[in-house]
Amino acid sequence: MLKLSGEVLVGKQDYGIDPDKVLSIAHDIAQVHNKGKEICIVVGGGNIFRGISGAAQGIDRVTADGMGMLATVINALALQNAIEEKGVSTRVLSAIPMQTICEPFIKRRAIRHLEKNRVIILAAGTGNPYFSTDTAATLRAAEMSCDVIFKGTSVDGVYEDDPKKYPNSKKYSTIKYKKVLSDNLKVMDSSAITLARDNNIPIVVFSILAKNSFSKAINAEESFTIISEE
Repeated sequence: MLKLSGEVLVGKQDYGIDPDKVLSIAHDIAQVHNKGKEICIVVGGGNIFRGISGAAQGIDRVTADGMGMLATVINALALQNAIEEKGVSTRVLSAIPMQTICEPFIKRRAIRHLEKNRVIILAAGTGNPYFSTDTAATLRAAEMSCDVIFKGTSVDGVYEDDPKKYPNSKKYSTIKYKKVLSDNLKVMDSSAITLARDNNIPIVVFSILAKNSFSKAINAEESFTIISEE
């Protein structure tokens, strides 16, 4: 399972989708896929609209989260187009039915797509308000029996404090789920971490911004943090 933050698609822009950045990430995904790895992807929508921020601006939270879920579908379609330009077959499966542009998420159908050597992109979060795309990624990883979750962000691991604000912050090479929860580290929300812990799915946190960073993380050549029970 590859979880991509919506913000990583912004690239050099201030907002939205940078085509060059999406193509770079797609190339990285295609490289991993071509080495025989089965890949499920969940992408966020924060580069377009973030539900919790919309709620803070006075939009009803349920409505705002619905808008955020639609933003993830836009990102999923952009990512699908870029990956297919690299010669890899994909399918977008949405938790919110919208048959004219993508398929509904059905576990058996998703597994069949993987068996046909396709990359699957899982959009619209869980389809429910109040649940983040981090939680959606962990839920889908459990449903799809994924071995590991790769959390691709703009930071190369888990730090004691925000490294963008505190450059000397300590970085963890490994950390337990319990410490992430007890120290309230903001790498993923607590429901996502708890779900990963309960299903014993390790999480690898790395920066997706560098060239070929996903391939390097897969091969343990990249700087990252592993969140697990060990």
